[in-house]
Formats: sequence, C-alpha cells, structure tokens
Amino acid sequence: MSRGALLTGDTITVVLDRDWVSFMWSYPNHIPLDEATVLDIARRAERFAFDRVYGGWWGRVVVHDGAAAVRRSADRYVARLHGERPNTDM
Repeated sequence: MSRGALLTGDTITVVLDRDWVSFMWSYPNHIPLDEATVLDIARRAERFAFDRVYGGWWGRVVVHDGAAAVRRSADRYVARLHGERPNTDM
C-alpha cells in the first residue's frame, strides 16, 4: 500500500537511475546547489510520508521507498561536494 507521493517539479529531480534523485539550482545552466540548501531540502521532505517521488519530467518516478531515496541522495550529493566517492555512484 502506498503511503503517498511527493510531487517535486524541479527542486528535487528523479534521475535516470530511478532509485535516486538529485538537486540543482538551475537545470538549463547546470548550476548545482550548495550543501546547506540540499540538506535543508532533504530535511523539509522528511516531514512528509511518501513512497513515490514524481519528478518534473515524463517517466521520472521513484516508485518505492521515495523518502529514503531523497535522504540517501542528499547524503551522496553532499559527500561528492566534499570530494568523497561513495560506492553508490555507480
């Protein structure tokens, strides 16, 4: 049974590997977000119960465990900002 859905537009975007999301300031110009903003977005999303994440583009949906996908994606994003290469980059 689904616990709900998060409709993100482009603040949080579902990426091609639909178990993950990403974050960006400007998609047309490929300008990334800073650490504090990404962590704030993830923290705010944690207030909601949801399994699915619907991105702003067709066919981009995390179909299960969406809340965990947002959290782990934020952690991975911040790790990369610090130069870390977690084994989840594959």
